[in-house]
Amino acid sequence: MVTQGTERLQTVSSTLSRIVKWQYLGLCFLVLVNLGLHFSIIAQPNGLVFDENHYIVEARGIMAGWGPFYTEHPPLAKLFIISGIRLFGDGPLGWRFFSVLFGVAGIVLFYFICRSLKMSYAAQLIATSLFSLENLSFTQASIAMLDVYSVTFMLAAFLLYLRRKHFSSGFCLGLSALAKLTGALAFLPIFLHWLFGGARRVRFLLILALSALAFFLLIMPLLHFAISHTLSSPFELIREALNRGSAFTFNTSYNEFASRPWEWLLGPQAIFYSYNPQYVAMVTPTIWVFIIPSVLYMLVRAIRGSSASLFGLSWFAATYLPWIPISLITDRMTYIYYFYPTIGAICIGLGLGLAQLLELWKTQARRLAIGVTASYLVLHVILFVVLSPVFLPLVRWLPMS
Repeated sequence: MVTQGTERLQTVSSTLSRIVKWQYLGLCFLVLVNLGLHFSIIAQPNGLVFDENHYIVEARGIMAGWGPFYTEHPPLAKLFIISGIRLFGDGPLGWRFFSVLFGVAGIVLFYFICRSLKMSYAAQLIATSLFSLENLSFTQASIAMLDVYSVTFMLAAFLLYLRRKHFSSGFCLGLSALAKLTGALAFLPIFLHWLFGGARRVRFLLILALSALAFFLLIMPLLHFAISHTLSSPFELIREALNRGSAFTFNTSYNEFASRPWEWLLGPQAIFYSYNPQYVAMVTPTIWVFIIPSVLYMLVRAIRGSSASLFGLSWFAATYLPWIPISLITDRMTYIYYFYPTIGAICIGLGLGLAQLLELWKTQARRLAIGVTASYLVLHVILFVVLSPVFLPLVRWLPMS
């Protein structure tokens, strides 16, 4: 009996040891935490939040046969919102269900991007933790807006490119632009990484670019037909979208939430989507304050031959910097949530930097390195809780005095 008990204890101990050492344990924990937090607040508020007033109303109109209202955006993301309503009803779960799934899928894709960049395990886990518990990213994945769909397809395109699946990467790039036209910017990080990364196989880049363009032009009219029951040229649809989008300028319109792209770096920007519960579009300060330092850090490491830093730097340059000339030339209104596609690049820089700091474990500065890293991560989690909508359920769970 004692022998059997000892054997069982050893089996349990061995199983637990394998689980603890499992390389995907951290990722699974982050995914489960995000799913739990998202679904704990998915019904709050019970009404429409911010641009849900556009997209949910438009989804209802499309289902009623009235066609699309906001033609400045392609149809793909709207069809996901419609699918959620058809599956779960015209309520918070139906509106936001696929946004949550895409947001959590983005965390998984981001983790495997870090792995494909050959980042150390510590850098992978730190970067993914920062990304998954970043307020702006979490907020965009919590409500029925278009951005989370475009960003998740962008992440899929990045991962497939890094795994040398160029045709599939092009397909996902096309889907990113079909969710929101700004998804077309996702090609630029790939181009910059290809250009400066040393692997200059023009054939692969052409396959990726041409497949993205072909998928976009072929699928765009089909999706438009699905919501309008009319056939249109993809070029006509693109022209209409650009014309509608360019109509909202700083000179001709007023929006208290609009801000210029350079302001996103000069000071914290925030848009309150809702006050009760609190949905605020704001880059978590622990990320925002290190945007410029992390970019400079990646620049130095990229010059020294770091492929991960080069990709992170390309990602930042291609998804953020174009907004500056676009704003200056077109005067188009821009908003802080346009920075959402760039968050992952900053998390890569921070993951690389903090992991390098932890390498000081081998020196006399190991206690300081551990303390600084741990304090930063704890502060990041605290700010996430304070800024994000998850604060409301936490308050409700606290015992009342």
